[in-house]
Amino acid sequence: MSKILKVALATGALLCGTLSIAQADGHQVVGEIKFLIPGGAGGGWDGTARGTGEALTKSGLIGSATYENMSGGGGGKAIAHIIETADPDTLMVNSTPIVIRSLTKVFPQSFRDLTPIAGTIGDYGAIVVGKDSEIADLAGLVEAYTADPTNVAVGGGSVAGGMDHLIVALVMKNAGTDATKVKYIPYDAGGKAMAGLLSGEIKALATGFGEAVELARQGEVNILCVTSKERNAAMEDVPTCDEAGSTGTEFVNWRGFFGAPGLSDEKKAAYIDALEKMYDTEDWATVRDRNGWVDIFNSDADFVKFLEDQEKQIGDLMKELGFL
Repeated sequence: MSKILKVALATGALLCGTLSIAQADGHQVVGEIKFLIPGGAGGGWDGTARGTGEALTKSGLIGSATYENMSGGGGGKAIAHIIETADPDTLMVNSTPIVIRSLTKVFPQSFRDLTPIAGTIGDYGAIVVGKDSEIADLAGLVEAYTADPTNVAVGGGSVAGGMDHLIVALVMKNAGTDATKVKYIPYDAGGKAMAGLLSGEIKALATGFGEAVELARQGEVNILCVTSKERNAAMEDVPTCDEAGSTGTEFVNWRGFFGAPGLSDEKKAAYIDALEKMYDTEDWATVRDRNGWVDIFNSDADFVKFLEDQEKQIGDLMKELGFL
């Protein structure tokens, strides 16, 4: 393709809108993305949107990215906004809480009211104990819990019925115990929950694997298991929860992106194409490794199926625990 023709095509794409046709060599796929972030600066959603936008723009897969933080209603304010504006250039970041908070009616909408684009990164759950704990493995935790559930306080950085609570309940249920008896201690955030573990306020902690890895490397905590199908390359000596005796346990706190309702098939395909190509760039590797993220990618119908399956898994567990 001649240089003149390339310039003409690029100029035409910018004049005609934000969508341009993907090139085999990784040229621009989308002109502009307005990232809508349902929480404040510095949180997981914020970091995911800005990191993704950084990789997409630096690699040339999109022309430009802007970011808007819109807190409120547990994420409901941003969901209502993207539905109301129906802006095809806006992508909203979200994660597992959109499923949990929809089930608990924190907001009336669900992922079905949006256009699911793709799940892009994940953080698996982990069960963690302090370095001086008498509990050496998951079997030891289960044994202590079975003997006296009231003596085994497990903390987390989310409210009762939130994600960390559901992770420990799922692990204990699949280990053959009565998960309704879990003595869950909620903390304001993951950092405070970790502090509670290190100070001895709680015997174990349910948290994100990525949040626990560095402390485990420093010898401050022991990770009993991770809720993934396979061992994580970051710490290959940590067993999966399934291996450790919690049969069939798998849970990932995914993060991904949603478009406005009524998004055209062409625009949806362009977003998916840009995100999929992003994984092959050095710019993405830099962002991912800096943040300790795990690559996952499920788009379009596969993403919808994943969301439906997670909704059923979480819904069934919440009913069993009395939260629904």
